[in-house]
Amino acid sequence: MNKIRVAIAEDNNLLACSIQEKLELFDTDIQFKYRAANSRELLEMLEKDHTVDAILMDIEMPEMDGIEGTRAVKKKYPQIKIVMLTVFDDEEKIFQSIQAGANGYLLKDEKPDKIHEGIRMIMNGGAPMSPTIAAKSLNLLRNPIVEEESLQKEEFALTNRQVEVLGQLSQGLDYQQISENLFISPATVRKHIENIYEKLHVHNKMQAVQKAQKNRII
Repeated sequence: MNKIRVAIAEDNNLLACSIQEKLELFDTDIQFKYRAANSRELLEMLEKDHTVDAILMDIEMPEMDGIEGTRAVKKKYPQIKIVMLTVFDDEEKIFQSIQAGANGYLLKDEKPDKIHEGIRMIMNGGAPMSPTIAAKSLNLLRNPIVEEESLQKEEFALTNRQVEVLGQLSQGLDYQQISENLFISPATVRKHIENIYEKLHVHNKMQAVQKAQKNRII
């Protein structure tokens, strides 16, 4: 089993070391990649090495905070999962984090096994949350109240990889960027997109993204 590659964005040295030590308790399936002192530094590190599966992101950091950093990471590397690991549990911060693209929200005082469980959860498509309000906020943002008819999903039999490619397309990334993010060749990306068009019964990228969003595939 491949290890989950995790990076940390945290400006407090003591807390960063504590989080790293918590991760190292689970070195059988977690690989610590690197730590950045703020989001700007994190983006620079990702430019050099974006082989990261998940990021534990603080909110309050100098130069570029975690919410702005999450937005920037998700725009360029939408395949990377982000868990806000912070002391803030107020509704405004939670909403801002989720709107920026965070996949989960955990408090820094969580026990090591809870953080480990949260990382594993996001890699399996879950959304780890500490406070109940965060789960409610996530539900409202991801599943707005709509007419019952639009809740009916069509079964398009897309593979997990095709859903990943669709997600990258929805961010406006081109074939080369998608291939670099997903570590596959541009030709493979092209083939996936051809299969996506066929399964969704569409003829271009815009139609594919719109149909996927309408049916809540992405």
